[in-house]
Amino acid sequence: MTKKQTGDRVSTIAAKVLAGKKPSPAEARAMAGSLLSQDEKKGKRGS
Repeated sequence: MTKKQTGDRVSTIAAKVLAGKKPSPAEARAMAGSLLSQDEKKGKRGS
């Protein structure tokens, strides 16, 4: 199994959010996409 890692762009966005700055809609989508692509339990959760 290959271990996935967050890319530089998403890490920069996350640092911005942690510093208290609001991400743009495109940055929020990039972060969400990265998170979901690394989800090991994808499709195995109840709603």
